[in-house]
Order: sequence, then C-alpha cells, then structure tokens
Amino acid sequence: MEALTIFLSKSLLSWLAIQVCLAIVFLLYLHLGKKTILSDEQLPKTAVILCLRGADPFLSECLRSLLTQNYAQYTLKLIVDSQADPAWQIASDTIHQLGAKNAEINYLRVIRHNCSLKCSALLQVISELDDTYEVVAFVDADTVVHSNWLRELVSPLSHPKVGATTGNRWYIPSGKYWGSLVRYAGNVSTVVQMFLFGIPWGGTLAVKTEVLRHTGMLDMWGKALNEDLMMHKVLKKHGMQIKFVPSLVMLNREECDLLGLIDHLKRLFLYSRLYHPQWLAVIGDLVSSILFPTTVVVLLLIALWDEQWQTAALLFRSYSIYTVGLLLLMLVLELGVRPVILAQGQTAAKLSVGAILKMLLVVPLTQWVYGLAMLASLLRSTVKWRGAIYRVQGPWNIRLVEYHAYDFLDQPVDSKISL
Repeated sequence: MEALTIFLSKSLLSWLAIQVCLAIVFLLYLHLGKKTILSDEQLPKTAVILCLRGADPFLSECLRSLLTQNYAQYTLKLIVDSQADPAWQIASDTIHQLGAKNAEINYLRVIRHNCSLKCSALLQVISELDDTYEVVAFVDADTVVHSNWLRELVSPLSHPKVGATTGNRWYIPSGKYWGSLVRYAGNVSTVVQMFLFGIPWGGTLAVKTEVLRHTGMLDMWGKALNEDLMMHKVLKKHGMQIKFVPSLVMLNREECDLLGLIDHLKRLFLYSRLYHPQWLAVIGDLVSSILFPTTVVVLLLIALWDEQWQTAALLFRSYSIYTVGLLLLMLVLELGVRPVILAQGQTAAKLSVGAILKMLLVVPLTQWVYGLAMLASLLRSTVKWRGAIYRVQGPWNIRLVEYHAYDFLDQPVDSKISL
C-alpha cells in the first residue's frame, strides 16, 4: 500500500502542475491575443441564427442585445420550434417593442427524424439564405451579448485560413443551487480544454457561408445530434482553423440544480463521445481529474481504519494540496476572466469568504458529479431534451422517436433556472 500511496500522491500533484501550466497558456492568450476589428466597410453581410424551443430565463435580454449590434449589415433570423412555443410570443413582443427591421421570425416547418431539432432548424434557415450572406453566426438563447459582439466575432474571418470563430461561456461562482456551483467549477476546466483542443462553442460561433456549403458540413448536420463539436475535424481536413476570440468569453447568469446538471452533463458527454475529435484525450483528462483524487480519498479512509497514521497523513497532505491548488487555480482564472467580463459592461459576482469556502467544497463534489455523469453517458442510447427523445445508435444514426410542441406547461417553476 505504501508504494501505491506514493504513486498516487505524485500523480495527483503532477496532474495539478499540468493543469496550472495549461491554465497559464489560456490566460496568456486571453490577455495577449491579437485583436482584429474590421471597419464598417469591410464587414461582410451576416445572418445571425437563433434556434428556440422553450423560453430561456434571459431570452428577452438576449434578443434585445442581438437587435442592437454595432454592425451595419446583419439580420437576426429566429427559428422557433412552433408558434405555440412560449418563446414565440416573447420574441414577437421584443421585436415589436424595439421596432426592429432586421429581424425575421419563423417556425420549424419540417421536423427531420434523423437529426436533432436544432440541426433541422439550422438547415432550414441556411437553405433559405441568398448568396449575399457571406457569414453565418450562431448564438444560444442563454447568451446576452454586448453591442460589439458580432463585429468582434466576424472580424477574424478576414484571414483566409480562418474558417470559423468562437467564444465560450463563463458562469458565475455563486447561486442558490449547488448545481450552479458545480457547473461553474466544471466549466472552468472545460473552457481551458476547449481552447486547447480548438473546439468551438455553438453559443457564440461564426462560420463563413462558403465553408458550410463546400465542406459537407450541412450534409453531416442532416444526420447528427450536435452541430459544433465536429467542426474542428471538418475544418482541419480542409486546411482551415477555428479561432478563439478572447473578448468573447460570455457571462451566463442562469441557475441549475444538481439533477438538471447531471442530465445536462450526460448529454454533453454523449455528444463528445460521438463527435469530439479528441475523445480519448477527454477520457484521459476525466480519469486524471476524477479517478486519482477519488482513489486517494478511498485509500485515506482505509488507512485511517487500519490505523496506518503515516500513510493517512501522506494521503491527506497530497489531497489537501491538490484540492486547495484547484481552488486557487479557479480563483486565478476567475480573476483573469473578469477584465473581459467587465469590458462587456457586465457586473462580476463578488467573491466573499463564504463563496470561496463553498467553492472549496465544490471541488470534490464536482469530481464525483462529473464521474457519475460520464459513467452514465457510456451506457446511454437515448437522449431527452425539452420533451424531445432521440434514439442514438451511432454518430450518424440518430432517430427522433418522441416529439411534442413545447408549451407553457413545460417551463420550469423557477424562472431563473436553465431548462
């Protein structure tokens, strides 16, 4: 047991050191990355697509922010699941209140049964775009953007080798649900990982229209469950890259309970298993982040039971250094991202002593929740999202087996909780 204890202790601290180095690389890029901003005359005509099923907590704010962009030629194209959907009324009212002339709202006319509803919606909108649209931007209903969002997102596409640009989401380290805190802690690691792997986030994403039409990506969407994870592999195959835009780390204030988070994570892990180009690396990261510390805790309890005090002390010291190290790393990343959030006109959450202590407790809880979700996703062959159920038999073998139009009765009781 002594040899195993020494091995696990060294492995745990080595993995912490690796995570620190990767976080430093991300922070350096975040603050030193070159910013490209085009003039009004250089900006290409852009279609911003927002797919809606259900009324997200900040949908009205999201729409208002999208309709007041500092961008000359763009159209917001809303595609709602059905006219009975609660999002339809909110979208219609917001457009009317602002008197927006650059917004179009439609419902999903053709529900494809061999891909996700979102892919169906995207394909419907893109098939109706005329040739004057050079760029297509995607955004999620939980994203409240700043006025320069679209300009910053589209500008790097002026480089011939850049086929797509993306940002990422950032949650707040507070909330009344433990699920919100666990999601925050897990997302801190995910943001760094997606940056390193070049994986785009569909909540803030822009793609050259010619890239969508000439790489076969639209055909893939027609039989896929997810639209963004596959992009890295497709663009790399055609000699193009996805550029992460440092100024587009977008703040998300939605809440999430633990049960809802676990269901959300199971879907994400399934999507990653199907479409992530570095799925084995994701597994390696999860094993290192979950298995090592959990094994250390189990051995620590065994050592205490057997009264092996020296072994227990070593395990406790290693686990404490690792856990406190992860907490400090989260705080450093939080402080590193804050200037980006504040530059967007957002208000960052206050880091009180109580919030920091909660974050410390959340570190092991996050490991266990993510481990549980990952194991559950490996055995999963169905996906349920907002009342729609899919049977999954492979990345390109998807079947919509149950569907009903979303209505007000499907909305969560807490208006601030994500669906």
